[in-house]
Amino acid sequence: MITTLHDNLILPCGVKLPNRLAKAAMSEQLSDYHNRPTTELVRLYQRWADGGVGLNITGNVMVDRRALGEPCNVVVEDERDLDKLSEWAKAGKSRGGKFIMQINHPGRQSPTFVSSEPVAPSAIAVNVGVGMFARPRALTEKEILEIIERFGQTAKVALKAGFDGVQIHSAHGYLSNQFLSPLTNLRTDDWGGSAENRRRFLLEVVRSARKAMGKKAILSVKLNSEDFQKGGFSQEESMAVVQELEKEQIDLLEISGGTYEASAMIGDGQKESTKKREAYFLEYAEKVRKQVKIPLMLTGGFRTAEAMKSALADGTVDLIGLARPLAVEPDLPARILASNADAQPAARHGVGIKMFDGFVELMWYAQQLHRMGAGKDPDPNRSAWLTLLSGLWHDGISSFRLKRG
Repeated sequence: MITTLHDNLILPCGVKLPNRLAKAAMSEQLSDYHNRPTTELVRLYQRWADGGVGLNITGNVMVDRRALGEPCNVVVEDERDLDKLSEWAKAGKSRGGKFIMQINHPGRQSPTFVSSEPVAPSAIAVNVGVGMFARPRALTEKEILEIIERFGQTAKVALKAGFDGVQIHSAHGYLSNQFLSPLTNLRTDDWGGSAENRRRFLLEVVRSARKAMGKKAILSVKLNSEDFQKGGFSQEESMAVVQELEKEQIDLLEISGGTYEASAMIGDGQKESTKKREAYFLEYAEKVRKQVKIPLMLTGGFRTAEAMKSALADGTVDLIGLARPLAVEPDLPARILASNADAQPAARHGVGIKMFDGFVELMWYAQQLHRMGAGKDPDPNRSAWLTLLSGLWHDGISSFRLKRG
């Protein structure tokens, strides 16, 4: 029986998604300067709920306000912002879809203007941009255990606020991914060394979240297929992690890839044959499906309804993740479901200066989210130079406010 985009999906926890289209996580940077959720976030996720997604997933919500990936990340450590979190949760699932919170710790991927002394499994700095990231301090075991508890606490608050569960971010070079990679985890204790020890942090975080939420909430993990770096987290190691995650009975696995140092998640370095199939990590998903039965979500590269339907047709993938297309066309899922509409062709946004173009690409999409948060429509013709200047201004103001406390 061929799976279609219209079919519902019942996850192992019993939660039913009304269709096979998901809004994947994008970092919104729309908290206030105390890292609290805002009306702009509520408005943005209402827009995506209205757009017809079966599953909404927040961008980075940090488990520790001392460790931010970007300025204006939402932080959830306790129930102090429960009312606004509840308003956010209600908006994100107001049209019958489900809504989960992506929870994260950046580890070493915390810019210098956010953190002068980030923490990580080992004291290995991010090799991107001169002075952009400080050399991290290696975590003590006591600190590792505290962070694991923080993931559980954040998951507990998310559920109380009305979210349908959480997604643990273990991809794109963030802390959990740093523990997995032999390039960034040089520890010789029980949290490093062997592949088994390096995946211990993620598995303990999964257990912490499940204990906090129970078995009836969605527990998802976002995992790299590989890091696309020589000597880094490989497909073979990723597959071993997937098999362990199945034992933990997670409800949804989202497959991605890359880090700040090798940004495969936005298409960099992908083969032409991969680009023609649109889905960047489909070949790896096919391998995963042969090994485990965890529901799989695939994100990265999808633009046409035909490619989405094809990825679902043989049962390899259970859910199609859309990120950047929904920053420009928030109603795309409803249009796809109604008439097989396609997303606008993928385009890169840059100013022609290599050291700035990665930043411009990320900020161009972030600023579309900011427009929708302000009640405006996206602007697909937005200038790359305007994006750069306003992005630098935004980060400069954010840095000033952060340093003032």
